[in-house]
Amino acid sequence: MKLLSTIYLVAVLGMLFSCSSELDLYPRSAVSADADLSEADVEPFLMGVYNSVQNDPGRESYILSDLLGGDLNSASATNGGGTNAFISNILRPEHAFIKNIWIGYYEALYQVNTLIGSLDALAPDDRLREVKGTAHYFRAYLYYNLVTRYGGVPVLKENTLETVPRNSPEEVWEFIEEDLEIAIARAPSFGQGNAGDFYYVSSEAATALMARVKLATGQKEEAAALAEQLITSPLFSLDNFDKIFRRQDNTEVIFAFENLTEESSVTISTLFYTYAHPQSGSYVYKPNPGAMEMYGDNDLRKSISIDTYDGLDVVNKYNSGQTGTDPVIVSRLGELYLISAEARGTEGLQRLNELREFRGLGPVEAASESEYLDLILEERRRELFAEGFRWYDLVRTGKAQETIGIAARETLLPIPETELLLNEKLTQNPGY
Repeated sequence: MKLLSTIYLVAVLGMLFSCSSELDLYPRSAVSADADLSEADVEPFLMGVYNSVQNDPGRESYILSDLLGGDLNSASATNGGGTNAFISNILRPEHAFIKNIWIGYYEALYQVNTLIGSLDALAPDDRLREVKGTAHYFRAYLYYNLVTRYGGVPVLKENTLETVPRNSPEEVWEFIEEDLEIAIARAPSFGQGNAGDFYYVSSEAATALMARVKLATGQKEEAAALAEQLITSPLFSLDNFDKIFRRQDNTEVIFAFENLTEESSVTISTLFYTYAHPQSGSYVYKPNPGAMEMYGDNDLRKSISIDTYDGLDVVNKYNSGQTGTDPVIVSRLGELYLISAEARGTEGLQRLNELREFRGLGPVEAASESEYLDLILEERRRELFAEGFRWYDLVRTGKAQETIGIAARETLLPIPETELLLNEKLTQNPGY
């Protein structure tokens, strides 16, 4: 059973405990909408929620904005040819990515709502309040990904078997902010004794996502203030790219999915490496020439972001190939520098140049706000390449059609055709 089109598979509450401590940490089971969790069930189910939010939307969900943003292409493309046909082919209501990503986010939402509802029935204590803050973070994260892709979507504050219509984008954004306010207030603080603190949701992770949300909704003063709160925090500082993307301890990542091989289906790396590469892979997608040329020789991000092996260009941020999985970064300090810089306009130039200096580049100047925004978008393109930002960066700044050459309708994903067939209250996005 699945929600909206497909109300999710109701499995038993037995958490598949086994002799393996690693499997104990990552249960894959689900619970029914009316299940009652005891206090003893909360921690293992929370780990199941981490697993569901990480895995259910699928690996392509993490790079969809890159696939649509003009910097990636089919591995069979020549010299960047056919990029717009590649994008248009994905943006079809019947395409598997469009359907599976929608279903995956709502499957994960079902688990998050189950946890929130169960927590409401338990006597609160300090730890349960932290768990609830974490759950509200995840719900905000899921809806952020839905609204930035599909526009207005059904807002489900609790699980239901009813078919429901789309809410407006404004209502979805408001709901996201409400959830993040709860997460900021209740999620545990970063660095409370956990090994690999950035693999756990924290109040600081919620602050980082709220800064992103405020920027997307045009609340620039608030976005800058939240970004500065993290930039000036003693908890974080910019760090080297090899640490950030090679599963090493670092001071830059605020939240990431650890994405362990034994519990993950998010094998992004296999999409980017060739079979002949030392890491090996299926080589489904490759950087377009413009992406290969955007890093100068002095740019310290270059070798970690892109590579050429045996004459073939590859994305190099996810380097496990067929041997495993790589962490999936959700928020890191480099993005916050760019949020602060963008939100303050040319007054934020210092933050932009501080980031550039740390990455090995010289300072830039801008003669106008328009020129400055172009500098910001190019720096975001270099800094956040293959991390799921490019298409939406261009959409939210009104530059997608002129920069990529996409059609007006392609600034939103279509609602999957299967959802429209199974829920008559849904409406399609314009032009599809």
